[in-house]
Order: sequence, then structure tokens, then C-alpha cells
Amino acid sequence: MFNTERLHIELLSFKDNSFILELVNTPGWLEFIGNRNVYTSLDAQEYIQKILDNKDYTYWVVKRNEDNVSIGLISLIKRDYLEYHDIGFAFLPSYTNLGYAYEATNEVINNISQDKIYRILLATTLPSNNSSIKLLSRLGFIFDKAIEVDDENLNLYIRKLD
Repeated sequence: MFNTERLHIELLSFKDNSFILELVNTPGWLEFIGNRNVYTSLDAQEYIQKILDNKDYTYWVVKRNEDNVSIGLISLIKRDYLEYHDIGFAFLPSYTNLGYAYEATNEVINNISQDKIYRILLATTLPSNNSSIKLLSRLGFIFDKAIEVDDENLNLYIRKLD
């Protein structure tokens, strides 16, 4: 678990079921990440199980200290088509543009950077996802190149941590 002044960040677990159900059905998730076909509590449990079963995935839930409300998710994924781990983030609409995504993602990066396996981090986003691009820039990521994955054009960003 990681802590900041306003947030605590803990590993995803089954107790996050209702939060995941809500998050993956927000307009931003559906537009920029994609439909995961999670429509029921059982679907959310199965989705969490797939994440927990995959050794290449680490997901953290971001919660506010003041009320313990889950507001966002940060992922670290080793994708087959990328040389290094890919960091990602998604927040509920009512908690965007308040600095939470930067605060939480920066804290995760600072904590994992002590592990040599993460000396370089990548991030991918749709070219139209201006909010994510702005946040990646603020986090110190720089545009590397455009890539195509499953017939989808993505921007690839890179940050060296050493």
C-alpha cells in the first residue's frame, strides 16, 4: 500500500467489486479503454479474478483518505507487444481534474522505481485522449512513436526512471 497526503493506494481485491463495475462502465473508460463486458456484480468478480490470475498485471485502487471512497485505478501491465511495462490510469468522472490521478500515479511510479525491472516505463493512449496525454507529460513521459495494436492506432510514451 502507498500513501499520499490525500490518498491511499492499495492492491485490487474482490472487495473492489462494485467500484470496478462502476468504473469500467463510465463513458471515459468505454471510449478510451474499451468495453470489458462487465455488467453485473458477477462479471466484475470474474474481471477482477482474471487480473489477479495474470502475473503480468498489477492493479491498484486509489481511495481518498478522508472517506475511503474508491476513485480510480492504476495499472502496471507487461504487454506482449511492448518491451517494458505499461502504466495506465482511470478515474471516476467526478474525481477528474482535481490532481488525484497525478498524485496517485506519481506515487506509484516513485515506489516502483526502486525496483530495477522498472527502470523504463511505457504508456499507451489513443491519440484523441487529450487528458491522458496531458497527464503523461506532467508525469515526465515523452512521446516515442505511434504504434498499431489490433488495428488500433496508439501513441506510445516513454519515461526512464534511472
